[in-house]
Amino acid sequence: MNFQNKVAIITGGGTGIGKETARQLLQLGGRVVLNGRREEILRQTAEALDPSGENVAFLAGSIALPETGKGLVELAKSRFGRVDILVNNAGIFKPTPFLDHGVEDFQSYVDIILKGTFFASQAAVAAMKEGNGGAIVNVGSMWAEQAIGATPSSAYSAAKAGVHALTRNLAIEHAADGIRVNAVAPAVVETPVYNTFMSDDEVAETLPGFNAFHPIGRNGQPRDVADAVLYLSGAE
Repeated sequence: MNFQNKVAIITGGGTGIGKETARQLLQLGGRVVLNGRREEILRQTAEALDPSGENVAFLAGSIALPETGKGLVELAKSRFGRVDILVNNAGIFKPTPFLDHGVEDFQSYVDIILKGTFFASQAAVAAMKEGNGGAIVNVGSMWAEQAIGATPSSAYSAAKAGVHALTRNLAIEHAADGIRVNAVAPAVVETPVYNTFMSDDEVAETLPGFNAFHPIGRNGQPRDVADAVLYLSGAE
């Protein structure tokens, strides 16, 4: 695949799947704009991926705010002149029993996962229509399609299911604009998200127990998902 001079916006781009996707895009000639909530993490990632700073830009801020999506598009256009790809990867995850979810907790899933994807996509589609189209890849989830008893995740699953529905709608609505919209739906992928609610020791003890859950006999790695994202970003 050749992404020479293609410009991609990646939300949740500081670590895990987003970081790996950015790394691969840069290796294939692309330029990337990263988003996340932690500016220092974004800075470190940008410097690690491209010490020259010529092909990476970043904007810290909550993707739940529509102005963040607009700001990412404006940054991409001002630094690199265009927007070709949007990867909606930002998310939160913490298995929680249904009766333990409160209003604020539930809203955080909807805001970051669904609202963030909706308004970032809206800003990107407007920019893509000004050019020659583009591609949006949403990182959905297997949990949106299948409930897992060991990981009660009703709020997360509902928000991700909304992303899947949004994907189908945007794909139909904007096909004529030359904009492809797809989603990937990973199961367990070993990323830093698990460290947001477990210690390093707990992660090391818990995640191997999910290897057998997958048909290939192991948990996913960021590269597995990034490979799929790049394929969907580049297919024409």
